Amino acid sequence: MKKTTWHFINSGKCSPSFNMALDEALLEWHSQGEIGPVLRFYEWEPATLSIGYFQSVTKEIEMEVVERLGLGFVRRPTGGRGVLHEHELTYSVIVREDYPDMPETVTEAYRVISGGVLDGFKNLGLDAYFSIPNDSNETADLKKPKTAVCFDTPSWYELVVEGKKVAGSAQTRQKGVILQHGAILLSLDEEKLISLFKFSSEEQRQRMRVSLPEKAVAIDRLANRDIPITECIEAFSKGFESALNIELVPYELSVEQLQYVNEIEQRKYANDNWTFKK
Repeated sequence: MKKTTWHFINSGKCSPSFNMALDEALLEWHSQGEIGPVLRFYEWEPATLSIGYFQSVTKEIEMEVVERLGLGFVRRPTGGRGVLHEHELTYSVIVREDYPDMPETVTEAYRVISGGVLDGFKNLGLDAYFSIPNDSNETADLKKPKTAVCFDTPSWYELVVEGKKVAGSAQTRQKGVILQHGAILLSLDEEKLISLFKFSSEEQRQRMRVSLPEKAVAIDRLANRDIPITECIEAFSKGFESALNIELVPYELSVEQLQYVNEIEQRKYANDNWTFKK
């Protein structure tokens, strides 16, 4: 079968507001037919706490700790829970809902797109597989998570190695286009992550402190070595090519496109009215 050509963008380290603005701009351009489907990799400068579209800052986030640690802070256009973007590779996929063989349901489309992440872990020699809840308690946890921390519980079809979550993703659909982006953990500072969230009691915080290492794990611990970001980019780009039967072709943004991204950034993701609206 002939491979479909997708655009490939490796943005490197960008500010949190720029990262979210670029994802939104790519979705808009793709919806208008100005560009084709996109796979994008990026990192964060500074390290950033991102929260899901529906999360409440006042109820869930320890903003004093975020500020004291010098972290960036941004609200994503996608759902899901809080993610500390520090030692990781972040990916985003922008593709039309009516893309050939793309399932109509969110959950199944999530499975198809995340196949690229799955193959990427396998390219690194890690035995990854999809999480599928197998009892009523696990299914209930997915519908109503106990905490605001993303890596507390695997969702449907998220990536798991040795029973522990290794990547967290979220999806939104706008203007006939799917935007799915996610965090691939290279390393994880559990104590720092836990310190960023509010808990109903110190007992609950302590339970999270004990349980998180059993629920989430980063690539460095699984591979028993630090894996360079360049090696991850190669592994996961090939993973997406094989899983989606695509060919990735590098894409450069024009000056006009960058200008438009900056407009979205200032109007929305760098604006407190968006960030602190809940």
